[in-house]
Amino acid sequence: MTSPQRCVALVLVAALVGPASTATAQPPSVTRHVLANGMTVIVRENPLAPVVAVSLQVRTGLRAETPETAGVTNLLVRAMIRGTARRSGAALAETAEGLGGSLDASGEVESAEIRGEALARHWGDLLGLIAEVALEPALLEAEIERERRLILSQIQTRAEAPFELSLDTLLHQLYGDHPYAWQRLGLKAAIGRLGRADLVAHYRGVFQAARTVLAVSGQVSSPRVVKTAERLFAKFPSSSVGEVGAVASAMPSGERRALERPAQQAQILVGYLGPALNDPAYPAVRVLGVVLGGGTAGRLFAELREKRGLAYSLGVLTPFRTGPAFVVAHLGTAPENAAAAEAALLAELERVRQAPVDDHELARAKAYLIGTFSMDRRTNARQAWYLAFFEVIGAGWDFADRYARALEAVTAADVETAARRYLVRPTIVVLRPPAR
Repeated sequence: MTSPQRCVALVLVAALVGPASTATAQPPSVTRHVLANGMTVIVRENPLAPVVAVSLQVRTGLRAETPETAGVTNLLVRAMIRGTARRSGAALAETAEGLGGSLDASGEVESAEIRGEALARHWGDLLGLIAEVALEPALLEAEIERERRLILSQIQTRAEAPFELSLDTLLHQLYGDHPYAWQRLGLKAAIGRLGRADLVAHYRGVFQAARTVLAVSGQVSSPRVVKTAERLFAKFPSSSVGEVGAVASAMPSGERRALERPAQQAQILVGYLGPALNDPAYPAVRVLGVVLGGGTAGRLFAELREKRGLAYSLGVLTPFRTGPAFVVAHLGTAPENAAAAEAALLAELERVRQAPVDDHELARAKAYLIGTFSMDRRTNARQAWYLAFFEVIGAGWDFADRYARALEAVTAADVETAARRYLVRPTIVVLRPPAR
């Protein structure tokens, strides 16, 4: 990597306007720096609150796993915060609390994260703690077993929750052999088989500088953070491997699956495959989802809940994915109304393909999306997560701002095109309690 590529790039990013007393404060600035070993450091200087949040993310996760290893990333990082070569898990937690904050970790679909928060005056100690976890995990057998039991219990709990079971079943129907078919905790059989040697091998394979992004947001100085990161992560192994490899193609079944489980409500889920987040159609699909299921003015709420009384709860889910993102309309209803609610939901999904979105619907949907997205980024912790996540998956740390501008530019014609392109051949899961 050349010297110009390693230099700091300073960019001002948009921030919400504060109260009148702080209206003249400079908006937070963001710097991006690539260390000599290839690790990326992003710092968001936010002088408004004496706190700091750190998100260290690695390009790995469920998308890079197989049926034999599904859940290895989450199990690994959960075990990593159970102890290092220097401290036990309890000592790590106590140290983080002594800094006025916390320490946690999780493996997700597209990445793995080690995160922490602290009072701003302790930012260096927090960074040191996260570096210790990332570079010196003990991965003790007893701690791995403890975390394994906890994850297996979480998987079982999820399998007994009607909505979660319905969603997991639908994702299997939508994605087939693609890793997106699995929920982030992984597969029970894989979790039960994974041993310490598997975790060590996975750690050595993915915890490499070129695959890692460190994002810091809060009352800090960018040059000081970068200098400290250079020292703390100097031993992070370099690697030219920074991308997740190819995976199986998603193969939606286009079928209807019925489940019988004890439940107070019937769950009706209708799913489709949509575009990846870097697809030009992605913003229009997100707006389409809000036209249908965003807030109390969405079509599904207005028609199925308010007008016809067929729904207790409803909405549309579309995540950030580097591969095909799902678009899932969901509805909870009284068991005796399940058939009518399913028919009505499918009719509304077909209607949005035929009935144009008017200017009022479009404006409301875009304002709702942009507003909720901005609200989700209010805290330093969420800012750090977004900066690290979008950078580590290859979208770029400033994707959030580009995404907000892309939402503003969506037209009614874009939404109509997205509906006709993606809302075809639905895959359906209906969960009902057994007939009495």
